[in-house]
Amino acid sequence: MDLFTHVLVAYLVTFGIVGFRPEYLAAGALGGGLPDADALFFPLARRFPILRHHGITHSLFGVTLVAGVGALVAPLLAPGSVAIYFLVLEVGGLCHIAQDGFTHFSVPPLLPFSDRRLELDADRAINLVTLVVSVASFYLLLGVERNRLPFSVYLATVYLLMAFFAAYFAVRLAGRIRVGQRKRALGDFDHVAPTTNPFAWLVLSERVAGGRQRTTWARYVLGRGLVAGPYVAEGLLEPSGSVGLPASEEEALARAYPLARRASGVLDSTFHFGEAFRDPGGGWTAVWYSLEFTMFGRAAGVRVRFPADGAPATVRRAFYRPVRTSG
Repeated sequence: MDLFTHVLVAYLVTFGIVGFRPEYLAAGALGGGLPDADALFFPLARRFPILRHHGITHSLFGVTLVAGVGALVAPLLAPGSVAIYFLVLEVGGLCHIAQDGFTHFSVPPLLPFSDRRLELDADRAINLVTLVVSVASFYLLLGVERNRLPFSVYLATVYLLMAFFAAYFAVRLAGRIRVGQRKRALGDFDHVAPTTNPFAWLVLSERVAGGRQRTTWARYVLGRGLVAGPYVAEGLLEPSGSVGLPASEEEALARAYPLARRASGVLDSTFHFGEAFRDPGGGWTAVWYSLEFTMFGRAAGVRVRFPADGAPATVRRAFYRPVRTSG
């Protein structure tokens, strides 16, 4: 989930626990956002992997440690109970872990004792719907309504937001369960991946054999079944050593695949597919896209170009719009 949604959901849950107590609401909201402070550890994460994004700060141990320290410091800033400060900071952090585990971006809640992952694949890591609702909600609560409108309007807004998120998570989870039950009946599919639309899902399978990886995927809409695909993308796991211009679309994709995976950790950690095209100048362009990191019709991907003169391939990472297929 995006940071705004993490903070807002923690704020709403804290309100449900302590009511309108501004000091505790602020602490709970802060607790909901603090796990993502691990972005500050980026320079150290290469040496100490436990400090990586979605590492120790997204665990029960990390959340509890932060809540304990915060509960001791918070009363110095705003008078209140140490026990209640600990409670709301802990709950805010747990909400963050639960929301990230709800998506396709896994978290390790048992670190440092176990690296076992929580990943329900019920939503995208960043969904435009919840992002827009969360940003608009902060504008309403802290800008339009604060000290301007009757308290009853604020309460109505909070309860409406509670109802929205409860319904949103319920719809997402119900869809994930339904597609999970159906995936085998739809074909040789092992996995389910969410899209921005809670009623549209991807069903996928990956197979590795003979030094090649083959991904098959299709688009499934609740109530309609498969509406696109299945599509197949296949590539080499290691560079082939081939030089010169690829002879076909299949060869361009296969040779580009190991180069793309080396260039982007996103491809190596998410489901993906590829396309290849003949350039006007006679060369080939192959693009491998992530099926899970997408926004505004574009997907995180890697473009590999094979020049017509047989020169070494060029590799570039960016967000690209698929040409022949969409996911």
